[in-house]
Amino acid sequence: MQITIKEVISRKDLRDFAKFPNDLYSNNRFYVPQLVSMDMDTFDPRKNAAFEVCEGKFWLVKDGERVVGRIAAIINHRYNSKVGRKICRFGWIDFIESQEVVHALLAKAEEYAKEKGMEEVVGPMGFLEFDIAGVLVEGFGEIPTAYGKYNDPYYEPLILNEGYVADHDYVEYRVTVPDDISRYVRMSDVVAERTGFREGTYRNLKELVDKYVDGVFEVMNKAYSVLNGYSELTQGQCDDLKKHFIPNLTEEYISIIVDKDDKVVGFGICMPSMSKALQKAKGSLFPLGWYHVLKALRKNDTIDTLLIAIDPEYQDMGINALIMSKIGKAVIRNGVKYIETTRELADNYSVQNLWGRLERKLHKRARVYIKSVK
Repeated sequence: MQITIKEVISRKDLRDFAKFPNDLYSNNRFYVPQLVSMDMDTFDPRKNAAFEVCEGKFWLVKDGERVVGRIAAIINHRYNSKVGRKICRFGWIDFIESQEVVHALLAKAEEYAKEKGMEEVVGPMGFLEFDIAGVLVEGFGEIPTAYGKYNDPYYEPLILNEGYVADHDYVEYRVTVPDDISRYVRMSDVVAERTGFREGTYRNLKELVDKYVDGVFEVMNKAYSVLNGYSELTQGQCDDLKKHFIPNLTEEYISIIVDKDDKVVGFGICMPSMSKALQKAKGSLFPLGWYHVLKALRKNDTIDTLLIAIDPEYQDMGINALIMSKIGKAVIRNGVKYIETTRELADNYSVQNLWGRLERKLHKRARVYIKSVK
């Protein structure tokens, strides 16, 4: 094998970068194809406000004309400043089973890190907390959520062979929806009476956004500020989420909890699972991808949890019961059988405790690695 490494410069390079994992796993029944056009926007500084606080480069490894690996190297200056460390992230790493290819990819990321004066290389991580992070190390016989990612088992040993060690893990649970949620509804009624907290009032998704989404971002920044890898959202990033993320949600699977002054104190956002729909779409919304996505939104036996946060000032006051009551009623009404938790830090017990009394199974684990390059 005669490999070369090429920086992503042209539009064609970017498309090759975005679609490589879809090609690599085209015959794998557990892989969920990424939408190539959306990923290309993620890597475009003109379309992703994360570049307000981040910089980075992308590379392809080729064997002749065939792409055999990809990697991004990213520096999130806002996060580095917050934690007082010189970290270069590597992300969007995929490769054939070849130590030679993995070495070329990680060596390029490390070279970039040193050029920029960084002292640690950590990954896989993205620009922000909302990007896919981690290498799958458990759960190879499971279909990931749309906000997770599949990879073959050979990834971890090949990365470890390059001098990396485990830094932190993410876990995912499959929660079985109980037949009766009346106890949670009663609990939420008690909490509402005791605290005065209630579900926000809105008639549709647009009104929800107009009234509450800025408060949602404020609570998110407060609650997530202590999480590994999280950098507070800028206004540009909030605007991006308003434009590209919020409109795709289902209102009945959103809970916005407010105080007596209508100020957001907590929220939960779930959505019908898109995994099987994206498998059918095969990386594109056209010509039939839209049909599969819309069908999954209308009828689905599984929902994915996307974001749950409670203002630290009001934690341990039962707000989680209010969130679960609203979304739980929709789950029962629509015949949902399972809740898939998207990747959450293994030590984020405040979120995991939401499912403490429900039947659940830890069935996927992803890992982030670190290496000193001083």
